[in-house]
Amino acid sequence: MPRVARVDVGDTIYHVINRAVGRFRIFDSEADYAFFHTILEEAVTRFDMRILSYVLMPNHWHLQLYPKRDGDLGLFMHWLTNAHTRRVHSKTQTIGTGPLYQGRYKSFIIQDDTHVLTVLKYIERNPARARLSHRAEDWRWGSAWTRIHGSEQEKKLLAPLPIELPTSYVEWINTPELPEHLKLLRTSVNKGAPFGQQTWVDTMVGTYNLSSTLKGVGRPKK
Repeated sequence: MPRVARVDVGDTIYHVINRAVGRFRIFDSEADYAFFHTILEEAVTRFDMRILSYVLMPNHWHLQLYPKRDGDLGLFMHWLTNAHTRRVHSKTQTIGTGPLYQGRYKSFIIQDDTHVLTVLKYIERNPARARLSHRAEDWRWGSAWTRIHGSEQEKKLLAPLPIELPTSYVEWINTPELPEHLKLLRTSVNKGAPFGQQTWVDTMVGTYNLSSTLKGVGRPKK
């Protein structure tokens, strides 16, 4: 199956995922998470990237990014994954042993309305769904922890959202998603499809010349 074309335009919100090669663990210790987190902070400064939400999991990570200019997403992701790979191999003296990541990252554009919050919740609740933490904000390596427990300096990693969080954010982020929301979001990830209302998804497929198999991907079965 041919690869789905990758969109890389500015002022557009993306859900980005990358996994370890063979789905092995990327992070085995708190030090491993902290090491990547430092590189992520460097990448944000280097490329003036806006992060809306993120979470680091044992064998993969999710970022919700809002680049300002065309091409910024690719530059940011290329530097981030390559810098992390090089520095891990240098640190562990494993240079020449092969890639750290499974290959190119996956990215999906998000409609800039309440769908932004749906993806944010999906990302920030990952540790709770995976039973790595009881509550979303208990997981140190995610934006829910940063929003609630982070220092003022740590919170600077997160950019202002284009849509307001619910006033009862803590309660909201710890309330499980509706099954239909999870299903549609996972379909977006599995198909490599834009995530939004159906008419918007179909428009994006046409606008960016994405695979015709994505047309109607968000439409529930009758």
